[in-house]
Amino acid sequence: MAAGSDRRAASLALTALSLSMLLSSLGTSIANVALPTLAEAFAAPFQAIQWIVLAYLLAITTLIVSVGKLGDLLGRRRLLLGGVALFTAASLACGVAPNLPTMIVARAVQGLGAAVMLALSMALVGETVSKEKTGSAMGLLGTMSAVGTALGPSLGGVLIAAFDWRAIFLVNVPLGLVAMLLVARYVPTERRDAMARTVRFDVIGTLLLALTLGAYALAMTLGRGHFGALNAALLAAALIGGVVFVVVETRVASPLLRPAMFRDRTLTAGFAMSALVATVMMTTLVVGPFYLARALGLDAALVGITLSAGPAIAALSGVPAGRVVDRFGAQGMTAAGLFAMAAGALLLAAMPSSYGVPGYVGAIVVLTAGYALFQAANNTAVMTGVSADRRGVVSGLLNLSRSLGLITGASAMGAIFAFASASADVATASPEAVASGMRVTFAIATALIVVALPSAFAGRKSVR
Repeated sequence: MAAGSDRRAASLALTALSLSMLLSSLGTSIANVALPTLAEAFAAPFQAIQWIVLAYLLAITTLIVSVGKLGDLLGRRRLLLGGVALFTAASLACGVAPNLPTMIVARAVQGLGAAVMLALSMALVGETVSKEKTGSAMGLLGTMSAVGTALGPSLGGVLIAAFDWRAIFLVNVPLGLVAMLLVARYVPTERRDAMARTVRFDVIGTLLLALTLGAYALAMTLGRGHFGALNAALLAAALIGGVVFVVVETRVASPLLRPAMFRDRTLTAGFAMSALVATVMMTTLVVGPFYLARALGLDAALVGITLSAGPAIAALSGVPAGRVVDRFGAQGMTAAGLFAMAAGALLLAAMPSSYGVPGYVGAIVVLTAGYALFQAANNTAVMTGVSADRRGVVSGLLNLSRSLGLITGASAMGAIFAFASASADVATASPEAVASGMRVTFAIATALIVVALPSAFAGRKSVR
């Protein structure tokens, strides 16, 4: 009876962590579909309205490592509960926002809550399930993240049509309350040693890292694909900030990030692969709509249906991928996932347009299934063996590497696609030019995966 109760408690704790992942990813994707409606509601231009999305993404990107570290110091369960409460309250504030400035501030606060949820949900897996089931748990969290991303646009469209734009934010409130109850009741409190309770939080390092990451994210996102003087200045500021941050971290008594941590080959390889793979996955979101609409001639409805194949496969394959990782080991499955991704990207690079939608979807299925396997395996490899007092910051870094890959992919791979299409405006390019641009872009994406492959076999050093 006790064993059954323990299993039920563990299942409900994992449900709480999964719901936290779902809400944070839903917060990213559900707002995009409402931007035209919000522009009309607030009588604002796109340049101002885009900050509804940017504020959320910037808060996550700049703060996710810091909140992970804070969880290690203050207690991950306690901070996760606070993060879910903050996300829920900010969702309510978004839903009742009377003007655009209030909305943008509320979205930034919502992004802070989401950063806590992303970093600490993964970090708390070690307290929730046994080591032998870590892969399955990581696969489930990946599935919920994919479900949130896939569900956002369709759910947002339905809610706006049935009610109004406020509903896309207010829907988070009851879900957030459920998550809070589950976290408070079932997520176990981790043990913290006396040293962890006396370590001081690195405020200077936190500010430097946030400013550096914020400058980089803005450099990659402002200008909608046009890299100008402001982008160059922000990129230079990010580079300088990164150098200053490294110098400061080597000199403070309690650094936000220990430099010795990056001598662990498993960690550094995991972070690097995560960034490269996220760059490739963003390519499918940047290039796919143009290829389907311009090269294959699909209307908007069919483009949306076809694009949903990728998130659907990610959602369906996440849990099975985790079980495979538990069965065959994280390192080998990391490499297997990368090989599958390389095969899918190569198919997209070599595929003639005459193969149509079936050819495109088939390649996306291979690519996305490989991604699901890679994610479960790489997350397991990175998080397994990390000392309990560092799980929050390592989880934050893992999520950060993915976010930076997505940001870089949207900018860099989008620019490559536009250049390879040899057209001033991809939206009006000929079908042949778009098809050629896609082949070149995915050839480069294949090369990025090949570059990542040796890291899958990186040896382990125990600097944890």
